Amino acid sequence: MRIIAIGDVVGSNGTEYALKLIRKIRNAEKGDLVIVNAENASPGNGLDTKSAEALLGSGADVITGGNHTLRRHEVFDFLDENSNTVRPLNLPPSAPGKGFTIIRACEGLRVMVMNVLGQVFMDPADNPFTAADRLLAEQEGNYDLCICDIHAEATSEKAAFARYFDGRIQVIFGTHTHVQTADERILPKGSGFITDLGMCGPVESILGTKPEPVIKNFVTRVHDRFEAGEGEIKLCGAVFEIDTAKKCVKSVKRIKY
Repeated sequence: MRIIAIGDVVGSNGTEYALKLIRKIRNAEKGDLVIVNAENASPGNGLDTKSAEALLGSGADVITGGNHTLRRHEVFDFLDENSNTVRPLNLPPSAPGKGFTIIRACEGLRVMVMNVLGQVFMDPADNPFTAADRLLAEQEGNYDLCICDIHAEATSEKAAFARYFDGRIQVIFGTHTHVQTADERILPKGSGFITDLGMCGPVESILGTKPEPVIKNFVTRVHDRFEAGEGEIKLCGAVFEIDTAKKCVKSVKRIKY
């Protein structure tokens, strides 16, 4: 089985580019399952229903989220009703939506996709380690393979999470920093991991936004409204090949379009 994971889709430009490429990438990489982080796919930030529906309609199987997923109230009902769009598992239980989904993939395999938030340099959330542990125990017997998007700032937290769940969660990838890391690897117990997938957003930008207001904020501490970057778009992600019989990852490959 080949899993394609696409990094944070940023704004209208990033969403439009992802819509054009998802099916092409799926065909080129012979993907069986496509997972897209879209917590910032809306104009501005957050996730809106229109963007989510478009991404799912373009070939994405599951949309994962992050600290901005619940920024727009309009998406709350969609999260409650659509099992293929998940928000972080370790948000309060009363939050809209769910933190995981189980879908059927090739050969009828049941694949559980979960999403967790990191705690370091992030807004308050439940411990992602214990939240994921609880979910694995609660769903034991209901899934064959597991995938996790850990949406976190700190490299150390993502690496520790991957090592802790090595062999129990087959595919672990980080999102949130919008910068693709060059550390894709197979861990000792067979899980595939990359610290951050990168983003689908403008090349000439700072994390997807125009550089000028970001620089001004650092230099003067005057915060102007951030605007979406423009120009050439890049889409970053990774492809994980899984040996479904042994339930371990055979290869991890970074991709950039």
